[in-house]
Amino acid sequence: MTRLRIVLDGRIINDHFPGIGRYAHRLASALARTGQVDLVLLHNPALPNTRYPLDALKSDNLTFHPIDIAPFTLAEQTRLPALARQLKPDVWHAPYYSMSYRRLRCPTVVTFYDTIPLSLPQFWPVHQRWIFRFTHRLVLRVADRAIAISDSTRRDLIRYFRADARRVVVTPLAADEHFKPQPDAEIRRVRRQYQLPDRLILYVGINKPPKNLARLIQAYARLGDVDFACVIAGAWDNRYPEAKRIAADLGLGERVRFLGPVAEADLPALYASADVFVTASLYEGFGLPALEAMACGTPVACSRTSSLLEVVGDAGLLFDPLDVDTIAGAIRQVMSDGQLRADLRRRGLERARQFTWERVAQQTIEVYRSVAGTRDADER
Repeated sequence: MTRLRIVLDGRIINDHFPGIGRYAHRLASALARTGQVDLVLLHNPALPNTRYPLDALKSDNLTFHPIDIAPFTLAEQTRLPALARQLKPDVWHAPYYSMSYRRLRCPTVVTFYDTIPLSLPQFWPVHQRWIFRFTHRLVLRVADRAIAISDSTRRDLIRYFRADARRVVVTPLAADEHFKPQPDAEIRRVRRQYQLPDRLILYVGINKPPKNLARLIQAYARLGDVDFACVIAGAWDNRYPEAKRIAADLGLGERVRFLGPVAEADLPALYASADVFVTASLYEGFGLPALEAMACGTPVACSRTSSLLEVVGDAGLLFDPLDVDTIAGAIRQVMSDGQLRADLRRRGLERARQFTWERVAQQTIEVYRSVAGTRDADER
């Protein structure tokens, strides 16, 4: 089978795009390991990148191509088309909508993650929703294939942009290999480091409004004087202080712990320290923390909404994220029933094994092959 020459635009592997940068970094690594493609990875050395070192990607079939074009600048529109003519790839893959909105002289694949500004418009100013809609229309116009990270995102692309269903393909994400059941010694270390109680429910993620932390904390408060804490970990955006304010107003004190960002190396043991991982998110493009928790053997209770349904499936306890009493009931149920926790742990581990970066890479290569050579020879 002919090896394809792929350009993967890795300029978003930098500190400003932690989630999307992770996707591009892990995909590049997995693609290189297949040996089925010759991969050219674009990167901008001037952009800070403390999370995902490019040195870890070294491979005989991977070439780094440094460029000084920053994401979302005019230079993308003037210089990327010329770069495509120079590099002559079989397929150009843009892992984000920071790209040329002009049609390149090679097939183009673009990855889409969610449509939150349109699905939850109440949290976004009108001008941001307009920009989101406008740029996504441009991207879908020039893309030969759109990769959606979930069926939920695919349906939303078709719904909001009337995208051609035949050109939108789903390739789910995966948890990294270090998310797995942890030894007791590692769990004890992380418990000591973060001063965690013996029993806890855990949320991992940012505090933006769609994550619905306010209702999660209200649900925890309705449980009364329980013997477990609510621990919230992840990056904190000071523009959205509501969760901390509600915890203070309800007098929850140290029963609700806000850890802030947690080192990547500590996350698996943090998940494994929890009796249950809980997310009341209103919308997820994929829901990677829930998958990471399952991979670590942690029971999951989550919203019955968007992509969480397809990621967690029947391996989690599902609830209505708009109903505080229902959220509280789900937490009470899983925390009071050891047999249920054991069953959710077993089902979660089985479910998580279905998602691997090797599978992501193979599905992505199938997308590449479906469009390679589809442009007329005189365009190349």
